[in-house]
Amino acid sequence: MSDVLVVRLHRQDVGEIVRLPSGQIQFEFYPAYAAQRDRPTLSRSFLDDTGEVTGGGRPANNGEVPDFFSNLLPEGELRSYLAAKAGVPETREFELLELLGGDLPGAVVVVSEDSREPRDRVAVDAPDRRHAFPPRGALTFSLAGVQLKFSAIEKASGGLTIPARGMGGDWILKLPSLRFDDIPENEFSIMSLAGKVGIEVPETRLVPMRRIEGLPPEAVNERMADENALAVRRYDRTATGRIHAEDFAQALSMRADHKYRRYTYAHFARILAAFTDERSVNEFSRRLMYAALTGNADLHAKNWSLIYRDGRTPKLSPAYDLLCTRPLVPGETMALRLGSASGWRDLTLDDFAAVADAAHIDPGPFVHTAAETAERFRDIWPEASKSLPLPDAVRSAIEIQLTTVPAITKARGPLRRRGRLR
Repeated sequence: MSDVLVVRLHRQDVGEIVRLPSGQIQFEFYPAYAAQRDRPTLSRSFLDDTGEVTGGGRPANNGEVPDFFSNLLPEGELRSYLAAKAGVPETREFELLELLGGDLPGAVVVVSEDSREPRDRVAVDAPDRRHAFPPRGALTFSLAGVQLKFSAIEKASGGLTIPARGMGGDWILKLPSLRFDDIPENEFSIMSLAGKVGIEVPETRLVPMRRIEGLPPEAVNERMADENALAVRRYDRTATGRIHAEDFAQALSMRADHKYRRYTYAHFARILAAFTDERSVNEFSRRLMYAALTGNADLHAKNWSLIYRDGRTPKLSPAYDLLCTRPLVPGETMALRLGSASGWRDLTLDDFAAVADAAHIDPGPFVHTAAETAERFRDIWPEASKSLPLPDAVRSAIEIQLTTVPAITKARGPLRRRGRLR
C-alpha cells in the first residue's frame, strides 16, 4: 500500500495525506488549490473566518488519520465488518481510507498516489476507479455510520440492487438490526413525520428484503428474510455529479468518539449563524424541537451536516438518521445539552432562547419556529399515528413526550407571546 493518499474534491486534486516514517499521519493542501480564489470548500475546519485556508489540521498518530478524514470512515459494527473483510485491523485508518476512498460521503475521493496524474495538475480527469476499490473486491460498502448499510441502485421494477463493487449507488440501504426490532419502520415513520412538519428530508422507502439483489450472504440471516430494509435516497448524489457535505464533527475538527461530548447545541447554532443563512438557523430550531417531540436522543455531532450545493457556501443539509430512540435506550437524557437542559423533562422554550442568545441571533424567530413545530406536530399526529407503520413502542414513547416535555406542553398558549421575546 502507498504512504501517500491523494484527496480529490469535484475532480480536483486538493492535497495529500502522508504517512511519515515516524508513523505520524498528516494532511497537506497543494499550494495550487489553496491559492485559488473560487476553490471548492473541503471543510470549514480548514478555513479561517475570512475563508482563507489555514492548513491541514492536527496530525494524527497510532494508525489514525486526521480528524476530517477519520470521520469519513464507518464506526462500530460496520467498521468491524469492513475491516475483517479486508483483512485490515480496524484501527488502521490509513489503510481503510485507501480501500474505501472511492465512495465516501460527500464529494471527496481518496486514491493512492500511484493511481493519479502528476502533482502539478490542478484539474484532473474523473477518478480512476480501478484504484478506488480493493483489488480483490473484498469490500461491499463504505458509507459512514454505525448500522450495516449499502450503496444501492434502483431497478426498473422498483426494487434495489447492490452494485457488483458495492459502491456508486444513489440510495443508502439500511438493513434490519440484529439487536433491536423494527428499526427500519421506526426511522421511516420518524423521517416521514419530519417531512410533514416542514423539515427537509430525502426520499425514504421501506423495501422488503426479498426485493433486494446482491446482498452479501454473510450480512443477512434467515430472520431478516421477511423483514424490511430502509432505503434513503442520497442527497449528496445527483444525476450531474456529487454534492459535497460534511458533518459537524468534521466542521469542528473532532474525533467521532467525541460526538456526544465537548460541544452543545449552542456551538452548532454559532456555526450556522456565522456561516450559513437564516433559513438554516431556523431549520436547526425546528429539528431540535422535533427531536423533543419524537424522543430522539441521538442528535449528536455526526447527525448534523453542512451541505455545499454551490461547492463553496454551507447550508444545513437535509435531515437524516432520524428515529425515536426512547424505546431503544430508555431515559430522559438528550444527546447534547440544549440551553440549561440535559433532559427532556427540563426542556423549556427558554432553553431555545438561550441557544439563540449564545449564537448572537434574534431569539424571537428561533423560539417561534420551535413552538410552531410543536403546534404543527400536534395537528398532524392523530392521523399520522394511524397511517404510518409506527411500532407500538414508538407510538407510546411519542405520546409520553407530548405530555411531559414542558417546551411542548407550553408551546400552544405562548406561541405568539413567547415567540417574539425581543
